[in-house]
Amino acid sequence: MSHAAYVFDAYGTLFDVHAAVRKHSVALGPQAQAFSDLWRAKQLEYSWVRSLMGAYADFWVLTEQALDYCLATYPEIDRALKPALLDAYWTLDCYPEVPAVLKGLKDAGARIAILSNGSPAMLASAVKNAALDIIIDDVFSVDTVKAFKTAPEVYDLVTTQYRLYPQAVSFQSSNRWDIAGATKFGFRTVWINRANKPDEYMDFGPSLILPTLDSL
Repeated sequence: MSHAAYVFDAYGTLFDVHAAVRKHSVALGPQAQAFSDLWRAKQLEYSWVRSLMGAYADFWVLTEQALDYCLATYPEIDRALKPALLDAYWTLDCYPEVPAVLKGLKDAGARIAILSNGSPAMLASAVKNAALDIIIDDVFSVDTVKAFKTAPEVYDLVTTQYRLYPQAVSFQSSNRWDIAGATKFGFRTVWINRANKPDEYMDFGPSLILPTLDSL
């Protein structure tokens, strides 16, 4: 089935959130993966808590705060690594299949966009670093509405800008909670289950589950 627009979450879907830590894994030592997992978990937790409190802060601020928490949790890791880890987050690797998949959809006549919690500056840097700026038509940041996913007004950024009904949009995310929010909003949703995680949020299930974007 073809759709007027294919909209992608950024972090974990197009860009590997663990790439920043992986670039410094030797310096971080054997706890590098656990450190990276905690960094991501806290980054998201802070976004949800702030949305519930009505106390929005730029996603980059939350990313740095989450890193500070990780460094406090792992005192054996040198805090001097903080600037390098933050710098690496600006140029996260995209997954190998991403450029070809997005180009194929664009060549077929669909609009290609990102809808992300990331700040405009973060997203612009990641997109340019991956050379996706020549493929992606629009980048929607939650910064416009000062609320994080899964707030309905975030998903409405796409339908309002494109003047489309939700069902005309195919939304892809690796985050199951994001898929639940987008499904509730009315998007056709595709869960990119890269880690082969068990399903959840059964009352807001995706239209399709794929291991990567390749089969999109």
